[in-house]
Amino acid sequence: MSLQWSRNNVSDLMKWHNSKMSPVIMIPGSSATENRFDQLVKKINKNNKNPHSLIKVKVTNDDKLHFTGQIRQRDNEPIIVIGFENNRDGYSNIKQQARRFNIAFEAITNQYRFNNFKAIGHSNGGLIYTRFLEKYYANYSSRIKIKRLMTIGSPYNFNEKSVRHRTQMLSDFIDSRKELPSNLDVYVVAGTETYNSDGLVPLGSVMAGKYIYQGQVKHYTTISVSGSDAQNSDLPQNDQIIDLIKRYILDQQETPKNPGRQNGTDLNNRQH
Repeated sequence: MSLQWSRNNVSDLMKWHNSKMSPVIMIPGSSATENRFDQLVKKINKNNKNPHSLIKVKVTNDDKLHFTGQIRQRDNEPIIVIGFENNRDGYSNIKQQARRFNIAFEAITNQYRFNNFKAIGHSNGGLIYTRFLEKYYANYSSRIKIKRLMTIGSPYNFNEKSVRHRTQMLSDFIDSRKELPSNLDVYVVAGTETYNSDGLVPLGSVMAGKYIYQGQVKHYTTISVSGSDAQNSDLPQNDQIIDLIKRYILDQQETPKNPGRQNGTDLNNRQH
């Protein structure tokens, strides 16, 4: 029995090691469901000869998982969206959602056997990812690498405009930032419908992400998106952000060497 267990264990490890799959795992914000990114995925797949499959996972309040969709054969970069029945705002709920995301993440890693992934979090989804990376990711880091993270309109300091007034959540994120994976590329995207807000989240709250990630990860880049569809709720289907995802998150695209300023998008690169 021990020999058989050993053989099965080695076989499982080899499947993980040899896997070519590298999914993009997305988390929606508060009050949004696992359907939040449907329009975004349609835009990414438009005129794409190799469209990305879409898997949706809903985590209910009893910690049960409900899957819809399937991965197309030979699709090595599917998109997996994980949403929550409890999708309410607030720090206590973000902690619960991060715990439930961890349950879903463990399940999809066992089912699809990938050894690396990319991450996107919209609004509170970026906060859930930050909590997950600081508290739970170490359980997987020896066999599963997170390559790139993009947070879109994420209020790291909730509704506070200045870090002079730090919320408990931001303070906790900063205190635990040494738990973040050091080989990660992070892109923090802010919408600027006005000069200091995306219509919901203060710009200063989004930019507070630098106090968490800068100096802890391999590359940290802040990006501001202006113009039409720069409101927080519009950001996931904003064409500029679709372009950013294609260029900086998806493996199918090459990252431009000198991105500069393009199409109303400001990029501020800080590399460590």
